[in-house]
Amino acid sequence: MTRAVPRLLVITDTALQTRYGHADLARRAIDGGADGIQLRDKAAPIRGLLAEAEATRDVCARAGVAFYVNDRVDVALAVGADGVHVGQDDMPVTAVRRLLGPEPVVGVTAFTPALARAAAADGADYVGFGPIFGTQSKANPRPATGLDGLASFATACDLPIVAIGSVRADHVTDLLAAGAHGVAVISAVCCAPDVAAAARAFAERLP
Repeated sequence: MTRAVPRLLVITDTALQTRYGHADLARRAIDGGADGIQLRDKAAPIRGLLAEAEATRDVCARAGVAFYVNDRVDVALAVGADGVHVGQDDMPVTAVRRLLGPEPVVGVTAFTPALARAAAADGADYVGFGPIFGTQSKANPRPATGLDGLASFATACDLPIVAIGSVRADHVTDLLAAGAHGVAVISAVCCAPDVAAAARAFAERLP
């Protein structure tokens, strides 16, 4: 079956900025045209994370926008999220599917074509690839791939690719040309003076 993959996936962050909580960031990003919201919070205790996830899910549901949880499959299951994104060190996709079933969107971080092929075989819907231009959200990031790295990866990847890593709105055209289906954005939207306007700058450049 085919499950829709967002073009503009805004990853909410309350570590890089503290003005807004996850739900408020989601509302503002959706106002700007985000068609997917992913809650990412590595530090919150489980009860606080569940409360944030429920509130953010409700914001997304009212707007008809897909809601995803980063890493925490248990939280995604508990709140009825539309999907989950897992990394290579997180729960395997086969186990995610056993827990969540066939309907939710499952994204996987993949750094190589071999990892992308494995993700597809295991039932993933898209791969997150990067960092394209670097990152501000990870302490020990992998080297930036650049557009050439994305283009090379795209030729060997059959799943939709969501590009991530210090992506700006003026990068979108080049990223799409290199093979990306869409973009995942953290700081360029969440840390912007006007979250909705920043999201809109991306949305206007996406199909």
